[in-house]
Amino acid sequence: MELLKTPLGRLRLIGFWEGLSFLVLLGIAMPLKYFAGWPLAVRVVGMAHGILFLLYVAAAVQAALEYSWSWRRTAVVLAASLLPAGPFIVDARILRHETPP
Repeated sequence: MELLKTPLGRLRLIGFWEGLSFLVLLGIAMPLKYFAGWPLAVRVVGMAHGILFLLYVAAAVQAALEYSWSWRRTAVVLAASLLPAGPFIVDARILRHETPP
């Protein structure tokens, strides 16, 4: 897979899955827990999201070091993981246009 060959590609791929897991957690698993009485949904999806979140942070730091990002760009990319759909927005506006060093 071509995306896995560069730090930026790994960040974009992990960002996609991290953002998707966050939306699934908020939009599907949480309603299942509170409205259908099924807390296992949050446990499973929450664990997957937590792992993907940690991978996203590690990939963002690696990309920031590899591409000599400013602290501001790094902070924006990291902050995106705290917002629903944030990784998708950062990918479209920043990461897609990043060029290798």
